[in-house]
Amino acid sequence: MPDHSDDAGLALAVRSGLPAEMLYLRDAHPRDRWTTGLDETAAFWLQMHGGFRQHQTHMAGLVDAWRGGGELSALHRQLVPALQAFLQHLDGHHRIESGQYFPMMRRIEPRIGHGLDLLDRDHDVIHAELEALFQGGLDFHRAVQSNAVDAADRAERLSDVLARAQPLLLRHLEDEEDIVIPLIQLRGLPH
Repeated sequence: MPDHSDDAGLALAVRSGLPAEMLYLRDAHPRDRWTTGLDETAAFWLQMHGGFRQHQTHMAGLVDAWRGGGELSALHRQLVPALQAFLQHLDGHHRIESGQYFPMMRRIEPRIGHGLDLLDRDHDVIHAELEALFQGGLDFHRAVQSNAVDAADRAERLSDVLARAQPLLLRHLEDEEDIVIPLIQLRGLPH
């Protein structure tokens, strides 16, 4: 495994974008050209990422409605299934990326290996957040189901984890797109 000990500034929680050496493919195929003529796989990738962004916005909206005076039972009825679907979808997506797509991309474009290593490390960070979301969702669900006095507190704790995870995932999605979409467009993927 390559030594990336100098990558502390690229940790998901602190980075604001990718370094220039990881963006050479995006420079050759910039975002403003991603709207037409996309490879089917690239278009699907962007669609999936758009779905994750929409899901996060939806869940944040549910929490905001509750905090604005909504019923705890309504938050539970809507947020728990939304969270479950989000967690399953994102976990599956990352497993396919890390297990299939990233190794294939590494063979097609070895120079992008450092960027793919970074994205894989992001997946580990995000997985920890998914675990925290799962546990927070489970705790909230159990509290509501048992009419526990701390059910609202459990909802607050879950919403805090949602708020903490959202910027991490958004940063990762954007950075992944900057590496993956141009790579697919310029080098293609075997079918």
